[in-house]
Amino acid sequence: MATATTLEVLDAKGTKAGSVDLPEAIFAAEANVPLIHQVVTAQLAAARQGTHKTKGRGERSGSGAKPFKQKGTGRARQGSVRMPQHRGGGIVHGPVPRDYSQRTPKKMIAAALSGLLSDRTRANRLHVVESFGLGDQPSTKTAREFLASVAPGRRVLVVVDRADETTVLSVRNLQHVHVLFQDQLNAYDVVVSDDVVFTKAAFDAFVAGRSAGEESK
Repeated sequence: MATATTLEVLDAKGTKAGSVDLPEAIFAAEANVPLIHQVVTAQLAAARQGTHKTKGRGERSGSGAKPFKQKGTGRARQGSVRMPQHRGGGIVHGPVPRDYSQRTPKKMIAAALSGLLSDRTRANRLHVVESFGLGDQPSTKTAREFLASVAPGRRVLVVVDRADETTVLSVRNLQHVHVLFQDQLNAYDVVVSDDVVFTKAAFDAFVAGRSAGEESK
């Protein structure tokens, strides 16, 4: 299926207000599923704190002496009340603090994101809007109604530029809507979203940033 080289820009009323060019390197890439899986898995692993900890036998409080003599009681021999089979004893092979992060090259991260954005583009699930028509005052109701007309999917990712505080305040409390700045866009948030909605300013900044990164390589 051919990918369009341009995409319509919608205004606050949902009508065409212009168009933007879609660089092939970002929006016409092949979606490499194993690569996307690896990058998303690494991202989720890096989000884990890794602070889990249980106490072993040597870390539990309690006497180290034998609770009763070795023979003659008819009971199983025991060496300490801190042994795992006793209440309050140590945990066998319990979790210890560790770092779950995985090394993921920047080129792999960029390729996974491009593949996902290209997939959304081919499915007509990528949208660019001039603005949400909010003016100077945040309005969750206005943002909800606008998104319902623009993005038909249940889960929507809204991408804005860092100066657009009004849009952030308007959409951040909407159910099934996640908002990011354009320099925070990542594979996980795209893969769990049905539709991706860019503001025009965020789209231009994202493309410019990716193009600058490609030139610096």
